[in-house]
Amino acid sequence: MLIQQIENKCKDAFIDAFETLDRSEFSIEVTRSTKANFGHYQCNSAMKLTKLLNMPPRDIASKVVANLEKNNKDGFLEKCEIAGPGFINLTLSNEAISNLCQNIANEPQTVAKTNKVQKITIDLSSPNTAKEMHVGHLRSTIIGDSLARLFEYLGHYVLRLNHIGDWGTSFGMLIAYIKAFAPQIVSDKKATLTQLVNLYKEAKKRFDENEDFKKESQLMVVSLQSHDKETLAIWEMICEISRKAYQEIYDLLDIKLVERGESFYQPYLADTIKDLENKGLIKISDGAKCLFLDGFVNREGEPLPFMLQKSDGAYNYSTTDMASIRHRIVDEKSDRLIYVTDAGQATHFAMLFKAAEVAGYLDPSKVRADHVPFGLVLGPDGKKFKTRSGETERLIDLLDSAIQKANEILIARTKDKESNTLSEQDIKEIAHVLGINAVKYADLVCNRTHDYVFSYDKMLRFEGNTAAFLMYSYVRIHGIKRKIQGEIKLANIDLAHESEVALGLHLCQFAEILASICDDLMPNRLCEYLFELAEKFNAFFRDCRVEGAPEQNQRLALCELTARVLKEGLTILGLNTVTKM
Repeated sequence: MLIQQIENKCKDAFIDAFETLDRSEFSIEVTRSTKANFGHYQCNSAMKLTKLLNMPPRDIASKVVANLEKNNKDGFLEKCEIAGPGFINLTLSNEAISNLCQNIANEPQTVAKTNKVQKITIDLSSPNTAKEMHVGHLRSTIIGDSLARLFEYLGHYVLRLNHIGDWGTSFGMLIAYIKAFAPQIVSDKKATLTQLVNLYKEAKKRFDENEDFKKESQLMVVSLQSHDKETLAIWEMICEISRKAYQEIYDLLDIKLVERGESFYQPYLADTIKDLENKGLIKISDGAKCLFLDGFVNREGEPLPFMLQKSDGAYNYSTTDMASIRHRIVDEKSDRLIYVTDAGQATHFAMLFKAAEVAGYLDPSKVRADHVPFGLVLGPDGKKFKTRSGETERLIDLLDSAIQKANEILIARTKDKESNTLSEQDIKEIAHVLGINAVKYADLVCNRTHDYVFSYDKMLRFEGNTAAFLMYSYVRIHGIKRKIQGEIKLANIDLAHESEVALGLHLCQFAEILASICDDLMPNRLCEYLFELAEKFNAFFRDCRVEGAPEQNQRLALCELTARVLKEGLTILGLNTVTKM
């Protein structure tokens, strides 16, 4: 990784200049420069060592720069300059950037796979059975998938778990209603999720209004937990209808998941509670079994209970989550856990991780657990995204609309253009890719902690930081190759023009962008990187002739590397590419 090379060179220069520094304890600080006149990278460590070394930061920086220049026998650095109170601005040589690009181009993958493979479990999507997937599920699914793809790209083993809500009181209610009022649906091979949703609404209304039905629903929960054959058959039918509807969406989004719903963890609940009791961690609060964790209080400043079993003996989702985190660490041997849910569950997961730590399941020094929170999807009015009738937008309808609108845009763009070589089938296939890509990218390009406004018009634009712009940039590179007749011969990359150098340097920084996302789990960083890459490529293409130029073959090699990084980056985000558009 380029930034590590620079850190090592700077660290050596500091250690050589100041013998009192301990290499193992001394942490170097190098960042990418935000402006071209500050060089390519900036070392800020001189200011932090002023007290320790009892020297002005510029004097410290001066000694370090002298060592950097003395050790620069390979010509890696073009220049080292001191700026402001003691910043060290570092500019790489064109030759160094050219060699770095060539080394990357010679490898089968831009960023090498890790030699420290981890098992990473990602909890994502997780809709509730017998309910439609809506726009809220979009964020968990897309963000979680992009993180899974990133870790897989780097060589880790990723377990993508779909923690479906397929158990609990609501099922007793729905099963009781089906038995009493809609038994025909059990044998209906064409039954749909929409039918189940409508039955659920009717069941909920009756549950709230009719005490006898409420009791019958509660008996159905007991019957389900006892694995009564008839009750279980209805439950399995409900799950299968829901599963088919969800799979249609996952296929559209090109998402692969392992379903492991709440029902999977039911056999582990009682044992988890018993284990916590044996460890003396359970406290009784108003008849309920709870954990009280340091640092968690309510608005009144009173200890906040992490309830694991209600006073009537019933379990809740905290029980399931406690059993699942135990299973994922103790049984699955996960090295890292990532939960992708809305920001409203932040306190729950903070308590879950603390509870798992107190229970001895989670050792933060060995297993890292992250909650990846995200904001809301808003409509044009700035409120939660809904249909005109006020209903929550079905995700399948939203995706179909995006594909349809993409098709209309492509038809309009290619109409009456003599240069158009796309057939009707081509447009249809490209529209499918563009529509899905646009929806995904519009979500991922935003800082996930923020709300964002869902707009077909904005996401399907060919200008700005959009999926269409990146797709078109990729297509443009393939267009360059098509224009060059005969066999394409790639020469070694040799960067000279400033636009070539800027593009080459950016390509070399792909690895450090991915490394930062592995840590902070912010996919929007990759979106920003790819947008900058496309812009730098367009500047290069504007300033540097490729076809027929004396440098044609080496510039083609730079085009090839750009296309590869674009494709790898888009693939990590879960976006597909096309070669014509």
